[in-house]
Amino acid sequence: VAMADTMVALGMAVDGGKDSLSMAAQRPGGLVKAPGQLVVAPYAVTEDVRRAITPDLKSESSRLMLIDLSGGRTRLGGSALAQAFGQIGNEVPDLEDVELLNRTFKAVQKLNAKGLVRALHDRSDGGLVVCAIEMALAGNLGLELELPAAKDEMAALFNEELGLVIEVADSDVAAVTKLLDGENVPHAEIGRVGKPGAAVRISAGGQELLNQPLHQLRGLWEATSTQLDRRQANPESVESESAILNAPRVAPDWKLTYQPAAGLATTPKPGSGAPKVAVVREEGNNSDREMAAAFAAAGFDAWDVNTYDLATGKVTLDQFRGVVFPGGFSFGDVLDSGKGAAAVIKYNPVLAEQFAAFHARKDTFSLGVCNGAQLMAFLGWAPFAELPDDAKPRFIHNASGRFESRFVSLEIQESPAIMFAGMAGSRLGAWVAHGEGRVHVPKPETMKQIVAGNLAPLRFVEPGGGATERYPFNPNGSPQGITGLCSPDGRHLAIMPHPERSANAMWQWPWLPEGWSKLPASPWLRMFQNAYAWCQKN
Repeated sequence: VAMADTMVALGMAVDGGKDSLSMAAQRPGGLVKAPGQLVVAPYAVTEDVRRAITPDLKSESSRLMLIDLSGGRTRLGGSALAQAFGQIGNEVPDLEDVELLNRTFKAVQKLNAKGLVRALHDRSDGGLVVCAIEMALAGNLGLELELPAAKDEMAALFNEELGLVIEVADSDVAAVTKLLDGENVPHAEIGRVGKPGAAVRISAGGQELLNQPLHQLRGLWEATSTQLDRRQANPESVESESAILNAPRVAPDWKLTYQPAAGLATTPKPGSGAPKVAVVREEGNNSDREMAAAFAAAGFDAWDVNTYDLATGKVTLDQFRGVVFPGGFSFGDVLDSGKGAAAVIKYNPVLAEQFAAFHARKDTFSLGVCNGAQLMAFLGWAPFAELPDDAKPRFIHNASGRFESRFVSLEIQESPAIMFAGMAGSRLGAWVAHGEGRVHVPKPETMKQIVAGNLAPLRFVEPGGGATERYPFNPNGSPQGITGLCSPDGRHLAIMPHPERSANAMWQWPWLPEGWSKLPASPWLRMFQNAYAWCQKN
């Protein structure tokens, strides 16, 4: 009833529900006909994803403001603090003023539309102190909270009443204050943002309660996750990451050695004369659309091609200049990553003949990403096609012993790879998502050939350093940080990271150096534009 009354007052609708709400439980003392908890998952249209406000602090020239929707209440029942002390508590936070919640939401939307909020986080999971420290950890910026004196400081710091903290630029405080006052939304300035990696200092009524370096707080915040990781991953990898999390953190030192250029505004139409690229899917692939979009933005006529289309003659490879093997989980990776898709090609005579003919042509190129890179390794397309199967480099289980999904730092090396032309020396971020991404080169002499021929065009790097094998900067343990291989003529490229997942828009990047959001295009688009330029010349 309380939920229904609140949603009616807010103008929200319910469009469904789980039948588990009707479940009854036999408890001591009788039958309880009520759910143990009620979770409401709201959703709404987002007009522009680039206007989403994230909780990470953005700049040291900022103030922090608390918007309190509880009317000054500090109830601790059911809080994380109570749980930490093995308690439940008596009074729990509640929503007494629905109209205030409504006004606050609309006021924040107005602030966002005017670009007046840099960061925002609610205090419903740990209270004000946890909320503020999480904002500092996410942005790697220190902070100073100066709170008024309270009868119960623990309750003031750790209550989980309705409320939120916003980061506001120093120059915008007056404008934010005026708008919130006009909407009758209670607010108070509670502190300011500090320098990168600085300490977190919290005081109440002039008395200092906390003054601790940010990296030490990060270590405490990550400690529970570290304990869980020790139970499910390679202990050496866990300890390596723990040491990094407990040390001062520096931002990735990404750099560009070229100027990104915008892609096409419209997708080339079939029959337009644009070079054709086949994005070859198998059962389970899931990165084909991002891949096709990146090639289309570079000027290609991108086709969605299933291996069944090729096997039945519905489509043939002789009309394509490029073949792309996208990432995903072909055949669920149950036979080893990429092995199922490779078997389909190698042991179907029609497919084997088509791909061999395509590979032999001098006017073609290929790209394999993640699962596709593993497939190319089994086929022997990168780096050396003439190697026997037992000597071919391939990708094996991560040294961490688990699936890794991260945004990593990569450096593009000098190499003959046509898709990396003019990009050497650049450091960029990219997504990885794999359980078997560690480069394994069975023969030492093959590794010497790879290094001598500059056939490893992409390597994991860490801030301020070169190629690395240190986890988690190198998430899979590949030797010398190698995470990509190419053929000696540069036409065939197999890489483990997913540049296509952040090639189409800058908002696909979870973090950007200052000024990068204004780039005309994602730096990774250059890969696909290089392939187009090569096709035009060859």
